[in-house]
Amino acid sequence: MAAGAPRVFVSHLSGVAVFDPNGDQVGRVRDLVAMLRVGGRPPRVLGLVVEVVSRRRIFLPMTRVTGVESGQVITTGVVNMRRFEQRPTERLVLGELLDRRVRLVDADPKDAEVTVLDVSITQLPARRDWEIDKVFVRRGKGGALRRKGETLTVEWSAVTGFSMEEQGQGAENLLATFERLRPADLANVLHHLSPKRRSEVAAALDDDRLADVLEELPEDDQIEILGKLKEERAADVLEAMDPDDAADLLSELPEDEMERLLTLMQPGDAADVRRLLAYEERTAGGLMTTEPIVLRPDATVADALARVRNPDLSPALAAQVYVCRPPDETPTGKYLGTVHFQRLLRDPPFTLVGSIADTDLRPLPPGTPLPAVTSYLATYNMVAAPVVDESGSLLGAVTVDDVLDHLLPEDWRETELHHGALDMSDLRETVDGH
Repeated sequence: MAAGAPRVFVSHLSGVAVFDPNGDQVGRVRDLVAMLRVGGRPPRVLGLVVEVVSRRRIFLPMTRVTGVESGQVITTGVVNMRRFEQRPTERLVLGELLDRRVRLVDADPKDAEVTVLDVSITQLPARRDWEIDKVFVRRGKGGALRRKGETLTVEWSAVTGFSMEEQGQGAENLLATFERLRPADLANVLHHLSPKRRSEVAAALDDDRLADVLEELPEDDQIEILGKLKEERAADVLEAMDPDDAADLLSELPEDEMERLLTLMQPGDAADVRRLLAYEERTAGGLMTTEPIVLRPDATVADALARVRNPDLSPALAAQVYVCRPPDETPTGKYLGTVHFQRLLRDPPFTLVGSIADTDLRPLPPGTPLPAVTSYLATYNMVAAPVVDESGSLLGAVTVDDVLDHLLPEDWRETELHHGALDMSDLRETVDGH
């Protein structure tokens, strides 16, 4: 574990309050959701089960948790109120892992059996991912009258008895097989599976991972996979996708199906997608993302660099920030200018971004056709461009990767996936069960 990385024992989280950024209580933690992995690898913590005021239990992904301490949990403020439903590949940490009888891997056989009293979770360096890293156990037999035995804290890999065996074709093995693949490579695997197996693998992925993979698949595969998910889960996956990719996918569905999914999505996410659907596909408005980095003019270079460091941002979106009057979410107040990443590196941290914004570069109107967008990026050597409406409000940003998607032949994903298939044939055979 990297120095300074937080570690929390899960027993200390049971019942603690969950707050939004404004300090309002959302609910209380009732459990944690983890995904077990084979080979002694630490489980990934997917999220928290939170009981809200109505006593409904909802799922809060760890990607929406900004702070975990013994006394409280802080969220981004975006909470999905749909009732939590446990999936086959998920384990409840408090409900299923604690008080379990397991064995120490390298211990003397007569002393190897232990009882799990607690486990600790830690955040991985430079990421928002969390995993279970240590297990607090007690030697000795169970039972209310047992004599208290020795307690010790060991690494997750030092204990066996939690996860499935290495053989078999269960969902955990599937996830372990392709967990470290890039989304584009995993899309390659899914594209060449049978429809039945593709659906099974997609069902085993968590929402964020499936969203990333869908963005790399051809439209036919996207529609097929989305159509086999329950509507509420399909809405969750669409929320996890970039708004422009979600809009592209929804635009391929029948009108009534598209509207049902939009209704099931969180209002804020659905509003972003609806705005994008209002523009022609091959225009700046249809190509843009609604989630660029937006800062007020009184923000500092230090504030801007902190936003740029977000690991969830694509390199194109992290290349520059957009300075606007409040509100600082699209559509914003008056657009004032752009500050490029290189400029942020050259100026002192206390410099106000409003004083160094490039105001000479004209933004793109949302109706700008694709050829003009391409020429703009090429002329000014840009990887992203601001899209501003007639009132001067920033609507979003067009990135070079979105432009390339529309300049390449329509079947480029199928062609690319076909060429990459030979290199990954062994992996596909493992996943496909042959």
